Amino acid sequence: MGFGSYDESEQEDATTDTEEEGEAVNVHEHDHDGDVNVEADVDTDALVDRLGEMREE
Repeated sequence: MGFGSYDESEQEDATTDTEEEGEAVNVHEHDHDGDVNVEADVDTDALVDRLGEMREE
């Protein structure tokens, strides 16, 4: 087969195998409730200025 081509029967088999095994993705498996707090010694304006300097380099 050439680059980028595929066998449609292989694609169909992969889907069928997954469905038959009953595998599903649990999108809520790693959900977390909470807050994130960041304490920094640097001012936001100083960080933005530093970012601008880095982009110029």
